[in-house]
Amino acid sequence: MSTQINASATFVAAFLVFSAHLYFPTTAHLFSPAMPLLGALSDLIEPSFPFCPLTFSSASTDHQYGCQYNPLCDNFPPDFPPPDTPAVSVFCVDPNGCCDFTTVQAAVDAIPNHSRKRNVVWINKGIYFEKVTVPSSKPNITFQGQGFDMTAIAWNDTAKSANGTFYSASVSIFASGFVAKNISFMNVAPIPRPGAVDAQALAIRINGDQAAFWGCGFFGAQDTLHDDRGRHYFKECFIQGSIDFIFGDARSLYENCRLISIADPVPSGQRSITGSVTAHARVSEDDNTGYSFVHCSIGGTGWIWLGRAWRPYSRVVFAYTSMSDIIASEGWNDWNDPSRDQTVFYGEYKCTGDGANLADRVPYAQKLSDVQVLPFLSTSFIDGDQWLKPYSDSLIST
Repeated sequence: MSTQINASATFVAAFLVFSAHLYFPTTAHLFSPAMPLLGALSDLIEPSFPFCPLTFSSASTDHQYGCQYNPLCDNFPPDFPPPDTPAVSVFCVDPNGCCDFTTVQAAVDAIPNHSRKRNVVWINKGIYFEKVTVPSSKPNITFQGQGFDMTAIAWNDTAKSANGTFYSASVSIFASGFVAKNISFMNVAPIPRPGAVDAQALAIRINGDQAAFWGCGFFGAQDTLHDDRGRHYFKECFIQGSIDFIFGDARSLYENCRLISIADPVPSGQRSITGSVTAHARVSEDDNTGYSFVHCSIGGTGWIWLGRAWRPYSRVVFAYTSMSDIIASEGWNDWNDPSRDQTVFYGEYKCTGDGANLADRVPYAQKLSDVQVLPFLSTSFIDGDQWLKPYSDSLIST
């Protein structure tokens, strides 16, 4: 099979997995008679016509390739992207070649270093199977997709293939001022079995300060979202994983997010831990980092902890969050190091659902008072008044 066909097959497989993840907690259904994956691949991987360089007729607004008309661009706006303004530049990405770039990385590379403008990478619907890096020299970039169930960036590295967990991310953000809207970040590596070695597979690593994510999806298993360093904001996002699927040492606020566990289901009557939502890594009481989840929901499969103490001063708060019965009754774990019981800060406030019962929580878990929880409830937790712009800021319409 040719390289082109192999690439197409991988792309289609990623699309099917992506769609399936939205509606099913596990991937077992992909191999059921109702969804014959291999048959679907063989039907879809053959290109229907050759791809040639995009050109435009001076007498027509039809999109054409150098060798033939391209019907895939029929519905693409003829006057898009809009012209640059003093404040905003738009870089258009479309997988069919209907605008400036066909890959996200190519658009990022075209953005000038150290630009003070807001540079919006407008990404048309589709799955972009590529590894993307936004370097520290390119601040103030926005990725704007067409819906987290319509636009995605996917790759399949693992800690083993990338020579380290942190390097396995499908998308790595090192620049400040990054924004993402209505797009998903995926790692489509095989879901590892519990205890697997070097199977961590990041969908995204966020290492830049002042990053915001609106209506985004994060899909993976172990270590899905590396919320690494800086101040970050997540609003109405969908986050899927199994083990430590939100981890790092950032200071982040998650509002109205859905947290979905795909950890191994536990047989009735058994209570063996199969996953964890968070693994925060604060190393000192003086570090102003932590994760706050407000008005979120937790569901899916497994028997999981809310968090475990990756580092001694781990800090995580859940407030007004709905928790299903997949949350283990003890709630939290000290990474099997009892000395951390005295230094972690794990708090819960007015949470609901079968998993929110505090009666059997570990002794170091705190039922927060109105006064204790106040600093964690709003964007002031991440100094949002200094940098966080509204969703509508620099939003590009077609």
